[in-house]
Amino acid sequence: METPILARIDQPADLKQLSLPELTQLASELRHVLLNKVSQTGGHVGPNLGVVELTIAFHTIFNSPVDKVVWDVSHQSYTHKILTGRKQAWLDPAHYNDVSGYTAPEESPHDYFNIGHTSTSIALATGMAVARDLEGKTGNVMAVIGDGSLSGGLALEGLNIAATLKSNLIILVNDNGMAIAEDHGGIYQNLRELRETNGTSSHNLFKDFGLDYRYVDDGNDLETMLTTFKEIKDVDHPIVLHVHTEKGHGYQPAITNKEAFHWHVPFDLATGQTLHPNTKETYTDVIHATLADELAAKTPITAAVPGTYDLKGFARQYPDRYFDVGIAEQESITFAAGQAQQGLRPIVFHSGTFLQRAYDQLSHDLGINKLPVTIMVAGGRINAGDPTHQGIFDVAMLSNIPNLTYLAPTTKEELQAMMHWALHQNNGPVAIRVPSNDVQSVPLAPDFDATKMHTLHAGQQVALLGVGSLLPLATAVQQQLAEQHIDATLIDPRDISDPDTTTLANLKADHQLVVTVEEASLSGGFGEKVSRYYGNSAMHVLNFGAAKRFNDRETTNELRHEFKLTPDQIVTAITDQLAE
Repeated sequence: METPILARIDQPADLKQLSLPELTQLASELRHVLLNKVSQTGGHVGPNLGVVELTIAFHTIFNSPVDKVVWDVSHQSYTHKILTGRKQAWLDPAHYNDVSGYTAPEESPHDYFNIGHTSTSIALATGMAVARDLEGKTGNVMAVIGDGSLSGGLALEGLNIAATLKSNLIILVNDNGMAIAEDHGGIYQNLRELRETNGTSSHNLFKDFGLDYRYVDDGNDLETMLTTFKEIKDVDHPIVLHVHTEKGHGYQPAITNKEAFHWHVPFDLATGQTLHPNTKETYTDVIHATLADELAAKTPITAAVPGTYDLKGFARQYPDRYFDVGIAEQESITFAAGQAQQGLRPIVFHSGTFLQRAYDQLSHDLGINKLPVTIMVAGGRINAGDPTHQGIFDVAMLSNIPNLTYLAPTTKEELQAMMHWALHQNNGPVAIRVPSNDVQSVPLAPDFDATKMHTLHAGQQVALLGVGSLLPLATAVQQQLAEQHIDATLIDPRDISDPDTTTLANLKADHQLVVTVEEASLSGGFGEKVSRYYGNSAMHVLNFGAAKRFNDRETTNELRHEFKLTPDQIVTAITDQLAE
């Protein structure tokens, strides 16, 4: 498809010269380039297709960056980026990786924050509006927030403060009836009632906060959005613009399968089918099989990110014990704490990059109270994602909360055994770091103990401690050392919150170097605990892991090489240390 209108757009001001038919054609061209790229690279499909018209309308009517728009999560900002000078990242495969999948101030003056988590935009916009007023400046401030983000507590806190402001603030609620998965909770019943009554219901969450309110039934109609934005531009008080859109609009596979196309790996554009489906066993499969054996009357399931673990089958099978709290990490943890206090054995499913939002609940509600909640943590890895989606900080966070045990299984058998142990122990909360590599399978030793290190090979001089998904790396190092006639001990640490000091003490007898290898930030990580234990002894320690920083679109291989997480680099560091 040719894109003659888009070819004329280099900045938002160029939109103001276009007629309605030209803007309508532009919307079609934008959907084409969006789908063409994400079908090859993967990315957020449905969220971006749903906001094409309202984004065009915003940049046509408003004057960015004097008028400011803050995108909640910002995974729906692709059209915004294309219209603000970054279209080559969608038009030219050689530039596909030039820009982030989220807003990024370093890329453009039209972006204000690095945002990749939900429920933040209203609070950010209220702060920007106050700053504008205090500095005597002018301009509109708009927060765009999806309905799925409204169940996050920060969104409600933002609404609460927004209602107290006395100047321009526009809160655009992009309501497509979906979060990543379907919406859950009382807020969404009210939104549905507002949609069904064309915004006229007397039950109105936003008006109850004291906010002005306006409803648009078809947010995918460009003319309607242009007219609406003209009417509310420069409004002198906070207003909620409730806009009904369709997630995946313009691409039938994304409309039919809204959850699957929220974010999608590369796919065939004609059919919507995944190009390279994974047919091998996954750790999600292992979790499912374990749950089927473990679920009892006292084991409710709480999902914060159901799609990550493919939990819908359990929702259908156990509807009375399956709870999807939506995008509300804090609620998921404290909800489970309440269940555990009353004698249940809840299991909560999380992503490590989002679980940080519930740090206080993990510490205050679970740790202090020693409540036996099991938390599955996915995504713990050195990854090439956006700075907002980092998988390396979960160990530093969880392993340093008193009374919480953080376990790192290395095989499917360990994962199953750790889940069983966690669901039946009574000492306190247990988090389990789901391995990020391909499924490994090794029979369990008869004396399995989730909190004790497991020595896979007893050697001398050098001890290698490979945490979780990096045990295979430690094994490769051991094999290379053996070729140099160094018989290294190989250990699976298992418990990464409170290292097994008995095993560490025993290593002092015939080892001079302990090496830790972990797929996490070294700062605050497992290796630091081992180094601290040996601090006053003659034992030398080398720690290998990730730097304490927000990585940004480097490939995983590039990061591993930079962090010296390859067999050759680790072997060289070990032999150099032994030679000193």
